Amino acid sequence: MAHDTYTEKLEWFKENEKPEVILFIADQSELTRIVVAWTNTGVERAEEVSEPSGDSENSTWDWLWENARFSEDELLAKSSVPRFKFDERVRTLIGNRILYPDGTVNSFVQRYLRDKVLGLFGAKPKRSTRTKRPA
Repeated sequence: MAHDTYTEKLEWFKENEKPEVILFIADQSELTRIVVAWTNTGVERAEEVSEPSGDSENSTWDWLWENARFSEDELLAKSSVPRFKFDERVRTLIGNRILYPDGTVNSFVQRYLRDKVLGLFGAKPKRSTRTKRPA
């Protein structure tokens, strides 16, 4: 049951993302490197997921992370952020819901980084090709 609750709660956060979090990583190379490394780091859910301890947004977010498993050493190595800054930077990214406890990243941040990289190569970001439906 907790497995389904975990997925439902995580999806709620993904559906309610805030685009403003991009401001945390804009021109912050250390935070950006951690975000990129996060998508290449093995992240798993705890084998036995605990039950949520509260119903506030913050307690639910904390609960999701309490049940996430990843190697800080792996993330540190992949991000090349100095160890003395690493913990604080990761807490910033988690606390502002930029990193998700399933190994994904806030979709606004992901699009921002992708557009920034494509801009470095003079490529235009792909935009949706969907057309509006008639009313």
